[in-house]
Amino acid sequence: MNGGADGQPNPLLPLPQGEGEIYPPPRTVTEALRLGAGRLAAAEIDNPRLEARLLLAHALGCTRADLLREPSATVPSGPLEALLNRRVAHEPLAYILGHREFWSLDFAVSPATLIPRPDSETLVEAALVACPAPRRVLDLGTGTGCLLLAVLHERPDAFGIGTDLSADAAALAARNARSLGLDDRAAFLCADWGEPLQGGFDLVLSNPPYIETDAIDRLMPEVACHEPRRALDGGTDGSVAYRRILGDLPRLLAPQGVAVLELGADQAAGVAAEARTRGFMVALQTDLAGIQRAILLRHAPS
Repeated sequence: MNGGADGQPNPLLPLPQGEGEIYPPPRTVTEALRLGAGRLAAAEIDNPRLEARLLLAHALGCTRADLLREPSATVPSGPLEALLNRRVAHEPLAYILGHREFWSLDFAVSPATLIPRPDSETLVEAALVACPAPRRVLDLGTGTGCLLLAVLHERPDAFGIGTDLSADAAALAARNARSLGLDDRAAFLCADWGEPLQGGFDLVLSNPPYIETDAIDRLMPEVACHEPRRALDGGTDGSVAYRRILGDLPRLLAPQGVAVLELGADQAAGVAAEARTRGFMVALQTDLAGIQRAILLRHAPS
């Protein structure tokens, strides 16, 4: 199989095994997928057949469509086995593949950042409605930059700043901005929340750490053992970051601005009460599961 019917190089050509590594002999695509899905199912991985296809395509540097076109093609076992070993150890699929879709955009991910989740798209939806024409946007604890860059993608007149205490996260967010063609309208800083900024932002976004410290080790191993603890740990009551952000919002938020913060399950009442004591008007937005996922804050009239 030196080439496809159109004369182009075949993406399913066998790849060399790693030097000194011992793996089973090459298999067909169908066999590799069946055995890979079986290993993932035994490790209680959700959607084992889909993940096996994603991992095999990634290992071979081809697409899932390539695998479907040539199910009898012979492929080496080594690359897939190496990836399966990582996934069976519950390393998140997104970290293995190196990217994750969010808001129909492709984001590079790394262990320096949380993996973007569909629940967080609720913040983008709420922000675009509550602040339809922002000029200056701030994303506190930006991670991959997914919240900020999704908003900038939808609002071409906006400029945004993302901050993160992790220099690696800030650098990754900047790389995502470049890959999405948004780097001319986005800047990323390694900073402690909004500390170095003067304010005047029409829209402030944040997905802060909100898991109670004692609860982190009880989370699924993909999260507890692999995602950055600093981006998860909200302190003993899960609200340390909220208090820090709420204390700084009066300075950061423009007079007619709006802040949209992600909430953990069952946190809406407590964060809303704290926000009202600090003089904010509060609204809540539920996600597709009916969980109050976003809190929207505005300055109360004086």
